[in-house]
Amino acid sequence: MTDSTDSPDATRDKKATGHITPVALLRSAREQLAELTGLYPEAVPRLERTEDGWALEAEVVELARVPETMSLMALYELTLDPDGVLTGYRRIRRYERGRSDPK
Repeated sequence: MTDSTDSPDATRDKKATGHITPVALLRSAREQLAELTGLYPEAVPRLERTEDGWALEAEVVELARVPETMSLMALYELTLDPDGVLTGYRRIRRYERGRSDPK
């Protein structure tokens, strides 16, 4: 696996302090998850800095169906180090695309 934080885009997106920007972090996380799982995130509803780096959630299509509202979606939690390198991921939820959260 290549270190996507060393790519020209990631280098350009680093702040003067040397820290990775949120845009570069999201780009890196999406690429790394897709490379490991074959699933490309459609949305990233959560991004937060932690003591050890970053945590985010990524929404992916696990099984495409017709109609699209019946596709099986999943929400993955990803952890990254301060430089945006993926250190772990886990699926935390599966659901049909057209379903909303229970109240």
